[in-house]
Amino acid sequence: MVTLALPRLLAVRGAARRSASVAERNVAALKSAYWLVLLSGFVEPVLYLLSIGVGVGGLIGDLTLPDGRVIEYAVFVAPAMLASSAMAGALSETTFNFFGKMKFVKLYDGILATPVKPMEIALGELAWAMARGNLYAAAFLVLMVAMDLTTPLRALAALPATVLVGFAFGGLGMGLSTFMRSWQDFDLMASVQFTLFLFSGTFVPAQAYPAVLRWLVEVTPLYRSVDLIRGITTGTVGWVQLLDVLYLLAVMAAGITVAGRRMGRLLCP
Repeated sequence: MVTLALPRLLAVRGAARRSASVAERNVAALKSAYWLVLLSGFVEPVLYLLSIGVGVGGLIGDLTLPDGRVIEYAVFVAPAMLASSAMAGALSETTFNFFGKMKFVKLYDGILATPVKPMEIALGELAWAMARGNLYAAAFLVLMVAMDLTTPLRALAALPATVLVGFAFGGLGMGLSTFMRSWQDFDLMASVQFTLFLFSGTFVPAQAYPAVLRWLVEVTPLYRSVDLIRGITTGTVGWVQLLDVLYLLAVMAAGITVAGRRMGRLLCP
């Protein structure tokens, strides 16, 4: 039994070590100006929260959830901004930066000359994207607690959910990037991303939309992300959040699988 399991265990450890080396390379390549990009990814959702959640929320007043609970509008918007921030951070790293390294910098051609495999590159890049997304999530959750928009225990519970959201969108973005032909293709992706941001239950409950549009909204990955985090931060967790987790896990697995296979075909013809 040990004879059969040991080679597999060593292979897994080797793959994990090689994937980690890809993430370490990104850390070593950081420049001072890049930290301004990281800061902007945190500031944007904070501005939306203050302007719409707090500012417009002062005009709207309280909001009634589907289960009958009444909450402040800022409490409703804050978890949506957290989910959107996790989406934006993950997509930024796994689309624009990933595409540039693969198509123009030809970084991965050099990496593949080492024992690192295409799937391990994908996992390493995803791990780096998650490091960036986790910084956003942790800082935003601290802000939510400071503004009394959730409790400290709920914020701690929401952190792993936010990490899952980042993994899901990171895998999805990486998979999509392998199909991109030029920088112009990202204009379409940016339009889709902004549409998701506006119509994923971020500012208005999905129940406010007509039946057909509501169904379209509820099957999008950002809505499932918002629903998961909002359920945790507002204390309304139920069986639906379990479906959210399974949905996001499926998106992550599909994205990573597609990215690994497509990179193998593109870089190892």
